[in-house]
Amino acid sequence: MNKTISIITATLNSASSIRDCMDSLRSQIFLASHIVIDGGSTDRTMEIVKSYSHVTKIVSEPDDGIYEAMNKGITLATGDIIGILNADDFYANNNVLAKISKVFENDTIQSCYADLVYVDKYQIDKVVRHWHAGDYNYRFFFWGWMPPHPTFFVRRSVYEKYGLFNLDLGSAADYELMLRFLLKHRISTAYIPEVLVKMRLGGASNTSLKNRLKANRMDRKAWEVNGLKPYPWTIPLKPLRKIPQYFVFGQES
Repeated sequence: MNKTISIITATLNSASSIRDCMDSLRSQIFLASHIVIDGGSTDRTMEIVKSYSHVTKIVSEPDDGIYEAMNKGITLATGDIIGILNADDFYANNNVLAKISKVFENDTIQSCYADLVYVDKYQIDKVVRHWHAGDYNYRFFFWGWMPPHPTFFVRRSVYEKYGLFNLDLGSAADYELMLRFLLKHRISTAYIPEVLVKMRLGGASNTSLKNRLKANRMDRKAWEVNGLKPYPWTIPLKPLRKIPQYFVFGQES
């Protein structure tokens, strides 16, 4: 039996990129409910979003950032499966949600993830970085591993049981959530060995050394709040694991 899927998109002044996100969802052969949570955009974001008839729910009001927006969306979601597609992201093809639905036909699977590519902000056919996630083993977290969050789909029942994004973790809120679900509570997961999401290059945690150091502190806190103890090399390895992902620089997607 097919599972229903809810996709949540958080936006804030995203007019320059939101169409790719919206088009990729509208073109899916497996239909999903789409919830857009806007932080009070002052550009044309809401005008663009409202022009898409597939959108199920729109909330536009000030919030405390992207993870609070995601939490609002999760609370509103009615699908059996929940996915997050950021305003700068888009699905790699029109068969992504069909593949996700197929995975969750197995009732023992509580989550799944896949590969992701970063693309040039202005030339979205140009791959800058390839995040090959690989098969899952919970021990990999101790070696700086994490799955790409935009490819992470989770049963709504898992959020209901283990909680939403921890807003105290800043840019590491997605990392903390995956640590909590996959490592602390050992929910089951499946790896789909192909690129399902494309993301425009960027990210606040990587824009400066100061932000990178802050991100490292938040990564360590993500372990602490869950009563987990990383190895001495776990946190330093996390950003270093990104280096091989750039070896595909200049490839076309």
